Amino acid sequence: MKYVDEYRNRDIVQNLVQDIRTRTTQPWTIMEICGGQTHAIVKHGLDALLPPELTLVHGPGCPVCVTPLGLIDKAVAIAALPEVIFTSFGDMLRVPGSERDLLSVKAAGGDVRIVYSPLDAVGLARTHPGRQVVFFAVGFETTAPANAMAVLQAEREGCGNFSILSAHVLVPPAIEAILSSPTNRVQGFLAAGHVCSIMGTDEYHPLAARFHVPIVVTGFEPVDILQGISLAVRQLEEHRAEVENQYARVVRPEGNPAARQAIERVFEVIDRQWRGIGNIPMSGLGLRPAYRRFDANERFAVQHIETHEPEICIAGSVLQGIRKPHECAAFGTQCTPEHPLGAPMVSSEGACAAYYRYSRIPHG
Repeated sequence: MKYVDEYRNRDIVQNLVQDIRTRTTQPWTIMEICGGQTHAIVKHGLDALLPPELTLVHGPGCPVCVTPLGLIDKAVAIAALPEVIFTSFGDMLRVPGSERDLLSVKAAGGDVRIVYSPLDAVGLARTHPGRQVVFFAVGFETTAPANAMAVLQAEREGCGNFSILSAHVLVPPAIEAILSSPTNRVQGFLAAGHVCSIMGTDEYHPLAARFHVPIVVTGFEPVDILQGISLAVRQLEEHRAEVENQYARVVRPEGNPAARQAIERVFEVIDRQWRGIGNIPMSGLGLRPAYRRFDANERFAVQHIETHEPEICIAGSVLQGIRKPHECAAFGTQCTPEHPLGAPMVSSEGACAAYYRYSRIPHG
C-alpha cells in the first residue's frame, strides 16, 4: 500500500477486526504507548470494534503530557524575563503550570513565540544578539535529533545567547516502569513507530524477554493499529514474547544512525521526573557537560523551583493505563480543554483530549 486512504480501507479494517476476534480466546490488555495512536483509536472508534475480551489502555505516550509541572513552572519563569525571547512548539503554550501557562505570560507582555523548528529559534538568536533566546525542547526520542542539531548549529555560529530547556524523555524506561509496577495490568505493547524510526528496535528486545511481554512497533493509521493489535494478540495466544515490526515501511532495526549520533553527541541520559508519575531513573536526556553552556536551566538559575501536582487530577493514573480519562471526577466539568487541570486534557496527543473530542461518553 502506498497511500493514506489505503491504510483506512474499510474492507482491510473489517478483515483485521475479524482476524482479531477469531484469535482472541481469553482476556488480554494491550497498551499503546503513543498519543498519536491513542487519538487514532478513539477518533476512528477502533476500540469499539474489538472483542470484549480485549482491552486497550493508553500509556504515557504524549511528551507534552509527561513534561513535569516543575519544568512548566521553570519555563513560565524564564519566559517572563524581559531579556528573553521564549520559543516553543504551539502545543506547550496552554499546558497548565502551578499558577499559569505560557500563553498567559504572552498575554501579560512576555515575548513568547511559536516556532516550527528549533532551528527557527537559532535564527532568532542570530538576528537578536542583544536578547536571550530559549527553546523549550520537549519530546521523546523523535524530536531529540533536531534539538541536538540546533545546539550544534548555535555552537558553529557562536550564538552564545541561545539555550534550550530540555524536557526530553525516553520510551523504554517508561515501559520498564509500567511493567515493574505492582498495579500493572498490561500484557502487550504497541510501540511508537516514529520513536523507533529514530532509535530502532534493539532497546525493546531485553524488555520483551525480561517481562515476557510482546512489543509490536506500530504505525498510526487504522490499518496499522489493527494489524499491530493482531500481531500482539497472536503472540499472547501463542505464549510468545517477541519484538515485531508492523511499521516496516518506516522503521529499520538499527533506526537512523545519523540521528542517533547527533543525540549521543549532544545529550546524556539522566533521571527524569514524569508529570503525574514521578521519577523514572535514566529516562530523560540532558545536555552533556561540553554543551552545558546552552542549558537554560542553569543559565537562568531556576533549579530551585519545585511544585506539587493538584490532587484532583488523575493524569498519572491515566498515563500509566490504570484508569481511563472518563473515570476522572473532574472530566468534562472542572477539567475541559478551555480550562484544563492537567496536560492530557490540553495536549493534541493527550488521552483526555481525545476522549473529550471524539468519545461517545457525554461530557458536561
